[in-house]
Amino acid sequence: MDIAFVFSGFLVGLLVGVTGVGGGSLLTPLLILIFGVSPVTAVGTDLMFAALTKSGGVIVHSRNQQVDWRVVRQMALGSVPAALLTLGLLHYLVAGDNDIGRFIMPILGFMLIVTAIALLAKASILKQRDRSVTIQRMRATLPAGPFATALGAILGFLVTLTSIGAGAFGVVALLVLKPHMSIQRVVGTDIAHAIPLTLVGGVGFALLGQVNWGLLANLLLGSLPGILIGSHWSSRMPEKWLRTFLAIMLMIIGSKIVVA
Repeated sequence: MDIAFVFSGFLVGLLVGVTGVGGGSLLTPLLILIFGVSPVTAVGTDLMFAALTKSGGVIVHSRNQQVDWRVVRQMALGSVPAALLTLGLLHYLVAGDNDIGRFIMPILGFMLIVTAIALLAKASILKQRDRSVTIQRMRATLPAGPFATALGAILGFLVTLTSIGAGAFGVVALLVLKPHMSIQRVVGTDIAHAIPLTLVGGVGFALLGQVNWGLLANLLLGSLPGILIGSHWSSRMPEKWLRTFLAIMLMIIGSKIVVA
C-alpha cells in the first residue's frame, strides 16, 4: 500500500462525488505532473480506473431507469471502433520506438481546456437548451442516431488517447443532442456509454503493458470511500464554486501542457 496514491485516489473520489467532474481530468494530470508517471501509463491506468469505478454508478442509474440504452448503443457504434483504431495507432507508434508521451501530451492539454470550458458552460446550457433556436434547429436537421454515432467516434479517439472527456464533454454533447432529456438521464446515459469505451481502452493499454496494476489498486482503495463521502456531502457543499475553481485549475494546467 502506498499512502500517497491511496490519498490521491481518495481526493479524486471526493471531488468526483461532490462535483461530478470526471476522474480522468483530475487523476491523469495528477499522476503525470505530481508523481512523474509516464503519460502512456497514466492514461492506461486511468482508463481501467474509470471502467471499474463507473460500473457501480451505472447499476444505480439503470435501476432508477436513468439510462437511455438506445443512445448508448448508437454512441458505442462510433466509440468502440474509434477506440480500437486509436489503440492500433498507439501499437504502431510503440513498434516504431516513437515517443508516445510527446504525441499524447498536447492532446491531453487540449482536452483539459475543453473540459474546463464544458464545466463553465454546463449551467448555461441547462438553462438555455429548451429555448435555444440554434439547438432546436440542430436537433431538427441532424438525425439523432448518426449524430450520436459521430459523437461517439470523436469521444472514442480522444478518451482512448487521453482518458479525459467521457464525463464533462460527453454530458454537454448529450445535453445538446437530447435537449428534452432530464439531466439525471443524461448523466446515467453518459456513464453507461463510458464503461465499454474505457474498458476497451484500458484492456488495450494493458496489452501494451501500460497499466500499473499496483497503482490502480491503491487508487481504487482510496477513491471508493472518497466517492461515497463526496456524494453524501454534495448537497451541502457550494458545488457551483467548486466547479468554477476546478475549471480554472484545469484551464491553467491544460494551457501549461499545451505550450510546454
